[in-house]
Amino acid sequence: MGYAPAEGLDVYYEEHGEGDPILLLHGSLATIETSFATLLPALAKSRRVLAVEQQGHGHTRAADRPLTLESMADDTAAVLDHLGTGPLDVLGYDLGAGVALHLAARRPDLVRKLVFVGHAFDRDGFHPGVLDGVAHLTPAMLAGSPFERAYAAVAPDPSGFAALVERTTALETGMTDLTTDEVRALAAPTLVVIGDADLVTPEHAVRMFRLRGGGVPGDLVGLPPSQLAVLPGTSHAALLACPDLLLGLVLPFLQAP
Repeated sequence: MGYAPAEGLDVYYEEHGEGDPILLLHGSLATIETSFATLLPALAKSRRVLAVEQQGHGHTRAADRPLTLESMADDTAAVLDHLGTGPLDVLGYDLGAGVALHLAARRPDLVRKLVFVGHAFDRDGFHPGVLDGVAHLTPAMLAGSPFERAYAAVAPDPSGFAALVERTTALETGMTDLTTDEVRALAAPTLVVIGDADLVTPEHAVRMFRLRGGGVPGDLVGLPPSQLAVLPGTSHAALLACPDLLLGLVLPFLQAP
């Protein structure tokens, strides 16, 4: 456990296990623990796992600058530069997937392969009404939730949760879209993962998969470097709840040439 400097901010990170490195990026309002309590220990059996808590989340204090996917991607890059680690595999979930996508776009030298779990590269990728619901989220709605409890347990300022909720709703509803050309141009082979009852539409996941070179007749032209996984009977919140199922998809993808 430690902190790395990033544009005037000390960003909290953890390291677990040994082997080829993989970076985990947590979801919105979450900590490393709340997002990856089951997945991280399983990954650490065979990989060196790095995990970062973004500005205002968990152990990392809020920064005096806007909370954006771009700024969090830059903070993450600063941590990796500080540790001298890269290129490495990156798995992002929810908000962390958006950060991972921007990291791959802004610092392709740091990302070997990308696992993009439960998010969209533009706002049209979410089911109708999802972002409207996020826009009306209030701290009171999350009172006593695992997010609030985890924040209170580790945050430098436990009273800052309400401000984090407000900043996060502004980020999610006004997130910077990547264009189709930007997604197509990413260097890192990508595994797109959603649940079949996710916040993201299956059509959007297929669209992203095609932009990453997928959706071809593999028997005729060979398998593409990118892959698509739709987990059956799985909601957004349940995506990380079955680590054996997820690892059965993620590890072969990462180990493939």
